[in-house]
Amino acid sequence: MVVRAVRGATQVDVDEREHVLERTRELVSEVMEANKLDQDSIISIFFTATQDVASVAPALAARQLGLNEPALICVQEMHVEGAMPMLVRLVAHIETDLARDEIQNRYLRGTDKLRVGVPPIPGVLPGD
Repeated sequence: MVVRAVRGATQVDVDEREHVLERTRELVSEVMEANKLDQDSIISIFFTATQDVASVAPALAARQLGLNEPALICVQEMHVEGAMPMLVRLVAHIETDLARDEIQNRYLRGTDKLRVGVPPIPGVLPGD
């Protein structure tokens, strides 16, 4: 068993407490299901929210799902001009037997665009 990180993101339609919690529960559940995780395999989850999501701390959604033992923290994501608004992201540290390339990150509700169009820097990565 090793410790790995798994990422995820979702976009909310409105900054209303129950809506943010619903979308965050969906995100946490999808990450857990995709990686065959149970409560004991989650060490910690870092949640970020853009500054336009302020009605509730997203970590509450994880607690509502019964994740009472993992360390949870919420922080505000830095503001970047032109960045996608109304986002909740997570990075979860997990214990797993999955290889790094088997980890299933989850980008819901249009957030898959966050991983598109990142230009490589020639000569920085191995094989360049």
